[in-house]
Amino acid sequence: MPPAAATNLAHKPPDGGWGWAVVVAAFISIGFSYAFPKSLTIYFKEIQEYFSVSYSEIAWLSSVMLASMYAGGPVSSILVNRYGSRPVVMLGGLMVSAAMVLSSFGTTIIHLYLCVGVIGGFGLAFNLQPALTIIGTYFQAKRPLANGLAMTGSPVFLSILAPLNQFLFDSYGWRGSFLILGSIVLNCCVAGALMRPVHKQVASKPSSPLPKFNKAVDEGAAADASMQTADSDPEERRHEGKGPSQASKLADFSLFKHRGFLIYLTGNVVMFFGFFAPVVFLAPYAKHQGIDEYSAAFLLTIFALVDMFIRPFTGFLGNTRRIRPKIQYFFSFAVSYNGICHLLFPLASGYSGLVVYAVFFGVGFGMVSALLFEVLMDLVGAPRFSSALGLVTIIECGPVLLGPPMLGALVDTFGEYKYLYVTCGVLMLAPGLFFFIMHYFNYKKLKEEQKPEAAVETRRPGETVELKTNDEASK
Repeated sequence: MPPAAATNLAHKPPDGGWGWAVVVAAFISIGFSYAFPKSLTIYFKEIQEYFSVSYSEIAWLSSVMLASMYAGGPVSSILVNRYGSRPVVMLGGLMVSAAMVLSSFGTTIIHLYLCVGVIGGFGLAFNLQPALTIIGTYFQAKRPLANGLAMTGSPVFLSILAPLNQFLFDSYGWRGSFLILGSIVLNCCVAGALMRPVHKQVASKPSSPLPKFNKAVDEGAAADASMQTADSDPEERRHEGKGPSQASKLADFSLFKHRGFLIYLTGNVVMFFGFFAPVVFLAPYAKHQGIDEYSAAFLLTIFALVDMFIRPFTGFLGNTRRIRPKIQYFFSFAVSYNGICHLLFPLASGYSGLVVYAVFFGVGFGMVSALLFEVLMDLVGAPRFSSALGLVTIIECGPVLLGPPMLGALVDTFGEYKYLYVTCGVLMLAPGLFFFIMHYFNYKKLKEEQKPEAAVETRRPGETVELKTNDEASK
């Protein structure tokens, strides 16, 4: 699992310059993609009463939106590979805007499922994936930091949208609020306009294979350079040798033979059953406890503020020499920490207890969110990231769709929220432990595979070496 897999790009990423403007654009695009479904929970109690539906039925609204966002991943991947990030993000902004305007005229909960959930969710997919993909083309040595800063858009937007939505609801009702939100989300089109394609300055060929990987880090630290050389994934170098046509495949199904990808996918499928539900039900639970609407909305703001500062800090830590070579362990810790937070939720009593929970949950959620896509890029490399992300999101849309309604059914059945949060804790802690164990063996296997390849490269510095994939080596 290479710490700087982006070295396999056909160009040398600038690691700065206009790339920071792209990070700002990704900040806006990702912010709307993740914060929008969460912020709409402010309207859930009123919409639930308006249409006379149950907790599980109202939970389907955010679930359908998130699931559509994930299900739209492969379509977004194909469009990005074909047209680039800029037009796809702008199209996504228009779709979400149209979805909110149409939903303001809704007469049934099914109408909201179709407009907010399906149309809006696909629009968010066209915002999310291009923003994540384009960062990998602009950054290499500073990629974890750039990803961390871009992912900070989610908590920043959530901390703004949560109280804003409560104000809009009090002033205009949920229908008028949806109309106004439809105009606000058009800012995604502005973000898309900033995502101009990277100027692909092809790097000159090195005299030997080893310095090729060291050139990626022009930070000046020799230790960083040697780290990148030692940890480069042989499968990624084999993939590079097959030419640009291989890297630009619309759907790279060979990833299902990639050991690290399968570990990531297996753990994430379980994790996503309990990942979003605690956020979705936080404000409704507070209102159920008799807490006023603004105080309930403020819990999401507290959660978002903590999340906001944790994400860039996590990106900074992930970029350090000690953590980046083993960043998968850092991700495993973040997932396990979330599970422990949810298991301890029943101990939170009163509003002060919920504030403490929101703080600790914000720390864990921020760590997972900042690392979620960085560790995937670390596993498969930047050239295959777009295809990998498309495959991951289409599979994860199942747990994203079913998780909150299934857990909401626990509230309908028992009339209490503690069972919901304990179940989420188990669904997060189990994959966290799974990641720790599997990545230990994966790192060990990669280290064994790299030793003979390093010896071959040292003996034949001027020759092209055909390297086996991790899976071929394991056979």
